[in-house]
Amino acid sequence: MSRDVPIHSWPGSYYINSEKRWENGTLSLTRTTVRFVSSQSKESLASFRLSRIMEIKMESSSFIFSTLTVLEEGNVKHWFGSLKPNRVVVYNVLEHFWRERLLSPSSEARGAESQPSKGRELINLVAGAQRRLEDTGRVLSHQGEQFDNMMQGLEKIDSDLGVADKLLSELESPSWWPFGKLPWRIQQEAKAEDAARAAAAAAAASAGRGSSKNKVITSIPAVVSKGGDTDLKPGCLLVLVSALEVRDTNCQLLHRFERNEIDEIRVHSPYEITVRQRFIGKPDICYRFLSAKMPEALSVLEMQYKKKVEFSSEYASFKATPLSSPCDAEGKNWNEDLLQKCQETELPVEVPAGELSQLQVHVLQPSVSQAEAQELKQMLMQLKNLALEAETELERQDDALDALTSSTDRSTMHIEKHTCRMKRLL
Repeated sequence: MSRDVPIHSWPGSYYINSEKRWENGTLSLTRTTVRFVSSQSKESLASFRLSRIMEIKMESSSFIFSTLTVLEEGNVKHWFGSLKPNRVVVYNVLEHFWRERLLSPSSEARGAESQPSKGRELINLVAGAQRRLEDTGRVLSHQGEQFDNMMQGLEKIDSDLGVADKLLSELESPSWWPFGKLPWRIQQEAKAEDAARAAAAAAAASAGRGSSKNKVITSIPAVVSKGGDTDLKPGCLLVLVSALEVRDTNCQLLHRFERNEIDEIRVHSPYEITVRQRFIGKPDICYRFLSAKMPEALSVLEMQYKKKVEFSSEYASFKATPLSSPCDAEGKNWNEDLLQKCQETELPVEVPAGELSQLQVHVLQPSVSQAEAQELKQMLMQLKNLALEAETELERQDDALDALTSSTDRSTMHIEKHTCRMKRLL
């Protein structure tokens, strides 16, 4: 599939300076290029790389018409007007991807061509650690189920002890008192139960404060919209262990999706997703995220929400080309700089010509390619997610152990108390 698959497109018009007129068409943004295609002739009237953009501004044409201008290298200015849904949305998206600077095609090609052994060894090591951590997570999950079964058994014992307490109270009551327990005993037991509940609530609150459920796995800048595409604004997406948070540029919380509340995560492209929470009898809550760094978060989301992630038909257009993160500001990678430095450096005269080429290849060949570094980054993000989930499960089991200990002590005390009361009745 071509690299020219658009990430987003908007209908609008472009000012042709040579003919002094506006032409209707479609403004589209790809991974590396901004392009405007005429709706009549289907010809490309403007096409330039993100790395060549100098400035993006919202201006007015003839002091009346609202336009969006893009200043390209060489002092070439492009005018876009009548943008739909509005120029603010287009500006926010273009400015975000221009700031993040998607990786250039040449850098991706070099990363795909070179397959260094060191990078592959690192990937294999991380993959082995990930498999071991997944096995540990399965063991922890099984152990947690055993703790839950033990808690259910203790709850049944407490229920049986409550029935025994009621029967013993009836046996201990005077023959002239036909109403079960005496009033002062009822008040004493009620106070003891309230004190026990308060102690349990305080312990739960302290455990909740130290919980790792709110730890951040990853955070990416994004253009956020609630619902459609008419109000795309800059913000960020936070992926937590137990939730997803939507925040604005001032880090103010816009919405929080709890993990069990999310019904669907729809992937439109490697750079665009929709998160939806469905309701019965009222509108759904839906947020749309568009980000140049979305591939970094997708690997974590696919692991956390396996059954809720759905890929749209548009996503297939991007599958053939590797996902990438934003490139550097100059649009050059370190291989080109290193090559230039090596060409400027004087080499010793004693090195034969045949060995010189081998030396240059050895020096210029990177230890880890760009594609391998990106893969390692995504695998490390998955490892972090697994580790945080394991920590959360361990904290839950620690709380369950505390509850088991207190419940066992309480049951033992009640059994001893009931035994003494039964001996007094004999």
